[in-house]
Parts: sequence; C-alpha cells; structure tokens
Amino acid sequence: MAFALPRAEPRDTKLTTGMESDASTSPRRRSTSCYSDSGDSSCSEPFSECGSDDLSFTPAAAAAAAGIHRLLLSCAAEASEDAISSLVGELESPSPSLDSLRRAAMELRLLAKHNPDNRVRIAAAGGVRPLVALLSHADQLLQEHGVTALLNLSLCDENKAIIIEAGAIRPLVHALKSAASPAARENAACALLRLSQLDGAAAAAIGRAGAIPLLVSLLETGGARGKKDAATALYALCSGARENRLRAVEAGAVRPLLDLMADPESGMVDKAAYVLHSLVSSTEGRSAAVEEGGIPVLVEMVEVGTSRQKEIATLSLLQICEDKAVYRTMVAREGAIPPLVALSQSTSARPKLKTKAEALIEMLRQPRSPSLRARSAAVVAAE
Repeated sequence: MAFALPRAEPRDTKLTTGMESDASTSPRRRSTSCYSDSGDSSCSEPFSECGSDDLSFTPAAAAAAAGIHRLLLSCAAEASEDAISSLVGELESPSPSLDSLRRAAMELRLLAKHNPDNRVRIAAAGGVRPLVALLSHADQLLQEHGVTALLNLSLCDENKAIIIEAGAIRPLVHALKSAASPAARENAACALLRLSQLDGAAAAAIGRAGAIPLLVSLLETGGARGKKDAATALYALCSGARENRLRAVEAGAVRPLLDLMADPESGMVDKAAYVLHSLVSSTEGRSAAVEEGGIPVLVEMVEVGTSRQKEIATLSLLQICEDKAVYRTMVAREGAIPPLVALSQSTSARPKLKTKAEALIEMLRQPRSPSLRARSAAVVAAE
C-alpha cells in the first residue's frame, strides 16, 4: 500500500512524548480510549504537516537586522530580483562582517518563508550555494538561518534538485547531528524530508549520508515538534528507498515507534504506525517488531483504533503473519481473531479493510497452511 505525503506548507503541532512500555513481557493493556492523533482521523493524512520556520526574534537577531518592522514586512513581501541579488552578494562577499551575514541570511530566510515567487528568485539568483556554506559556519545564528532558509526554499519542488546539486545533503545531516540550536536540528530534519520527496535516489543518498540513526535519536529524545518531524522524515526516507528500512531497523527505530503507538496520549499513534508499517515490509523489520513486543500493540490497535489505525495495523499484522507460522500463533494467542471478526462484519468498514481482515482471520485459524501464506502475500501485494 502506498501512502502519499501531501505537499502542503507545514505548520507546527504540539505533541506529548511517548511512554515506555514492555509489551513483550507484560499483559496487553486494555485501553478504553480511542487511539487518535486528533479526534477521528480516518479522513485526514497522518503526515499532513511538517515542522515550519517558526521564527522567534532574539535580541541578537533583532539587532543584526535593519529593524523588526522591515523583517516582518520581508516575511510576506515579493522582492525584486535586484534586492535578492544584493542579499546573495552580501553572503558571497569576500570579507563580510558577522552582522552583515546575519542580516542577509535572515532576510533571505524570511523572503522564502511565505512567498513562492521569492523561493524561485532566490534559487535563480544563485542563493542556494552560499546558504549551504552557512551550515558549516561557527556562528549558531547563521547556522540556523542557513538551515531554515534551505527548508523554506525546499518547499518549492523546482528547488529540490538545485539544493541537492549544491551539496546540501551532508551539511544538513551534520546540522541534524550537531547544530547547537534545537530549531536548527528540527529544521534540518524537515529539510531532509522535503529533499527526500524528489525521488528514490535522493532518499537513498540521504540515508547513505547517515541521516537515519540521527532521526531515530530525535524520535527518542527530541521535543514535541522534533519527534513529529523525525517520524515524518523516517516515513519519507523508508518509503522512498528500500535500503533505508534496514538502516532504520538497525538504528533501533522499532522500539520508540512502538512506545508512541502504545500511548494514545502521545499524539503520534498514526505517524508511528505508518513508519512501522514501512519497516515490517522487510524480514528484519518483522523480526524486530515481534522481538520488541509489537504484536500486542498492533492487536490492540485493531481492537480500539480509529478506522485508519485498524487498517494499517491489520496490514502490518498480515505482513508479520505471512513471514512465519510462529508469528501467526503469537497473533492468535494475543486475541486478534475477535476484533478482526468484528472488523470484517462492520458495516462502516471499507471493503478493502474487510478483505484484509478476512484474509488474516483465515490465516490465523489455519496458521500452518502454505496456501494461506501465499494468499496473504497476494492481498498485501494488491495494496
């Protein structure tokens, strides 16, 4: 099953962190609350948002600018080609002052924040390469401006290839790892997400540059927005390149994903479930999901989740059960059949979801039948 990432401009969402759980050794927790990121999420996309340029002006930032009024106007204004070329020229000056660099970088960041035409003009004026160069600058504020300006430019599909060709992937991965500002790290994750949407080659290149373990770390230890951006970027990277799924499993992504899925209060149930679904398409991902106690979490999601969560959990269980008879036995013993029967008989469930539930029920009732394994594989492939 393919899940498209919408290309709408991002905005911030406040989330809570996931809880620690040991589903492999503890009885499955029976929740009376519905797994939902935002009410009934059956009609919305789990990855409809990505962290945005949430600019807050520090005293140093304001002092470096020509004035707060001018900066706020720049945020929405359409700049002339001459004005943009002048700002790019300041970044490329052989001996610029720190204040001059900060002002030019901030204005380019703001010009690209909301205005699509400005994004095209900045790239056409040659602004991408000097912004990439800022990612390795010692000044924390310049680093943040450079990362976030690139994020804003990457919202334009035409700019993604230009940013990659300018050599931005490795500096962005380095910023994700070591930028002093949390905002810079989060915006680096989001910029990498945007670039990964270009094509499979871009997603693979980002994985090879070492982004996956850093995103898993952000998923585990980041703030509310950081966790959301990490999950979204992991989904894009793992969906875009098969090799990234193994990298994510080896980096330990399964455990934090399950923790978030098991906690309805995390606000991350859908996102984590979709990333896990991508990982269990590989043998290594299925093994990790079972070893980390994923079966109880998925079964509970089938029982009490939203329509979309029931569907993604059912499909993930199908993939797991198709792999080994012992996994099918574990799923059946966890009590999956009654909620699957209820799902298959639901008048509100989509026909495709009923088909998945019925295939899984048949497999669980005769867990050693090779023909049923083949049928399950056909159901998954059809999606």
